[in-house]
Amino acid sequence: MINKIISGGQTGVDRAALDFAIKFDIPHGGWIIKGRIAEDGVLEERYKLQEIPESSYPRRTLKNILESDGTLIISHGPLTGGSDYTRKMAVSRNRPCIHIDLNQMSSFQAAENIRTWIFDNKIEILNVGGPRGSKDPNIYKDVLDILETAFYLDIIDTNMPHVDVPSGRFREKYTLPRIPKTIDQAAEMFISGLSFSDRTKIANLSPSKLKSLAQSMSGEIISRFSIGEHNPDLMSACREAAEGDSDDQNVAVEIIMGRVWEKLGQKRNVLKVVKS
Repeated sequence: MINKIISGGQTGVDRAALDFAIKFDIPHGGWIIKGRIAEDGVLEERYKLQEIPESSYPRRTLKNILESDGTLIISHGPLTGGSDYTRKMAVSRNRPCIHIDLNQMSSFQAAENIRTWIFDNKIEILNVGGPRGSKDPNIYKDVLDILETAFYLDIIDTNMPHVDVPSGRFREKYTLPRIPKTIDQAAEMFISGLSFSDRTKIANLSPSKLKSLAQSMSGEIISRFSIGEHNPDLMSACREAAEGDSDDQNVAVEIIMGRVWEKLGQKRNVLKVVKS
């Protein structure tokens, strides 16, 4: 169970982790170089990071590794520069470390892999690192979406035990020779890629958490189902369900996720959330 998130305060991955923690009232912290310097200037005081006495990125990185239970590194593609240094330092100090390459997996699978790693290594203080914003302009939003997906699936601050259930993952199940034409087909395809434990979590989400999960996963669902002009049948079905003329893709995602929740809800007496 994560009870604190730390990072080095840099733009990109570091800042996304801190903003996620602030948004969901999760304690946060970490070490930053002297002067609270990041590539976009002096880090705001609302970020509760401590300064090291010199401008040494390697020392800052090492302190965050050693003061956490494990380090999560997220990138698009292979690690380079400071991100690769972070991985090497964590490995050399025998500290738990996982690298999530978003070019190799979907955001949902990334959240699943992170969850497994967190439970297996009993991570409570999580150090998060990766490329800065100038090196990867898209990484901030993608990391924020992944962490929010993890939160709404109760990876963060949950009493639900991890259950190893052999199952295909989201991306694997979505690699299909066709795209869904109806809301029911889209919902069934989504459900088919979930493990039993994830079906359980989604079945027991409140409507507000379900909406937030849909928002955090919207980009991936839009891409996987070709929601929009490349899949006019599904878009038309969602427009009709919304009882309006809206072609908003995000509204379509909410409708599909609502149907997923309804289908899982029909089995809610079977998909019980087991509290320890």
